[in-house]
Amino acid sequence: MEFSDPFVLARAQFAANITFHILFPTITIALGWLLVYFKLRYRYSGADHWMGAYRFFVKVFALCFALGVVSGITMSFQFGTNWPGFMESVGNIAGPLLAYEILTAFFMEAVFLGIMLFGSRRVSERVHTLATLLVAIGTTLSAFWILVLNSWMHTPAGFEMRDGVAYATDWLSIIFNPSMPYRLVHMLLASGLTAAFLVAGVSAYRWLRGDRETSVIVALKTGTWLAAILIPLQILAGDLHGLNTLEHQPEKIAAMEGLWETERGAALRIFAIPDEEERTNHFEIAVPGLASLILTHDPEGEVRGLNSFETHPPMAPLFFSFRIMIAVGVLMLIVSWLAAWQLQRHKAPAVWTARVLVAMTFSGWIATVAGWYTTEIGRQPWLVQGVLLTEDAVAHHSGVTMAGTFIAYVLIYVLLLIAFISTVFYMARRAGHKDNEAPVSMNLPEGEV
Repeated sequence: MEFSDPFVLARAQFAANITFHILFPTITIALGWLLVYFKLRYRYSGADHWMGAYRFFVKVFALCFALGVVSGITMSFQFGTNWPGFMESVGNIAGPLLAYEILTAFFMEAVFLGIMLFGSRRVSERVHTLATLLVAIGTTLSAFWILVLNSWMHTPAGFEMRDGVAYATDWLSIIFNPSMPYRLVHMLLASGLTAAFLVAGVSAYRWLRGDRETSVIVALKTGTWLAAILIPLQILAGDLHGLNTLEHQPEKIAAMEGLWETERGAALRIFAIPDEEERTNHFEIAVPGLASLILTHDPEGEVRGLNSFETHPPMAPLFFSFRIMIAVGVLMLIVSWLAAWQLQRHKAPAVWTARVLVAMTFSGWIATVAGWYTTEIGRQPWLVQGVLLTEDAVAHHSGVTMAGTFIAYVLIYVLLLIAFISTVFYMARRAGHKDNEAPVSMNLPEGEV
């Protein structure tokens, strides 16, 4: 298919939208809980530097929340404009799940976000802390419902098809479908790592520019130690998620591993260049038996190859995106552990530590996007695995129309992304010491609103 094909352009447009959108919820989900942590530390210790950390990163949270909401609304419009067949076929399931997300999560976030951002001098400290907690719960609930729908699209359960339309038969089976727990944990940990490196990186940037306030140091240490703790958990969760994928989507695993033929004692391809036409790999660097050991926990275990499946995803995008995710994850492990070790030995970061953390500020984005590409491309050619083909859901627009909107989306997203990153570092440069270290001024007695 050529890039002028409306089908290809519709997929590219949605990919551009979700790539941009996912960057911001990935931060806000975990950053909300970090703000709760900063607020509780301030509340129970009385140390102003915890409030200083809260004051700075609540601004970053607000910026991410705004961009996430706007890009999320645009993405939802595309279900109707570009993919009407999706809602026509599985709308009886997708619609309620999206509605649950709005009713249980988005309303909570919207109501209490205002108190969290602007109410520190208008409500009691207890109410302000509660508002921060409810916003954090709301972001996590939002992620839960979205991942329920996404997981159901990979491992559909609890429904029956009647005349090409899906009808729910068991909502518990739909919500707790086979891949949902693994996908949810994997995504929440990814969010935690993304927010941890963002907090550590931005704080390190402030420290390098001479901002040596205690609030900067505690935020830097919090982000670093959180990353060091979460990355081993993410490796374990990723392994369990991979085993679940092997059970329910073995063709995806075959593409991720670069396996064309079924093998016993399958080698782990560390690097290769997959050739879709010749159905082979070039320039392979492989470790014998390691793929079987990881996937089946048996060095002689059998792993099915891509050629054994009638329908399967393209190999090259999955092969490379999966390795990008793994490479960034290994780098996160090394950096976070080295930085935590250095910070444990000294009260302040070394210059090399701070510079490396600044370079890793948005590393979570790279790993998350690579992981999502692996997940979503790995479902192709299905939009809902085994139920609805992607090409059967697309709208019939002209190539010119699709190309124009695609280019407009990409340009706007690139400009917004540059503006966001520039704004975050601008705020870091302009962070006022006195403003950041000042405690919240409460005009009302404790416990009163």
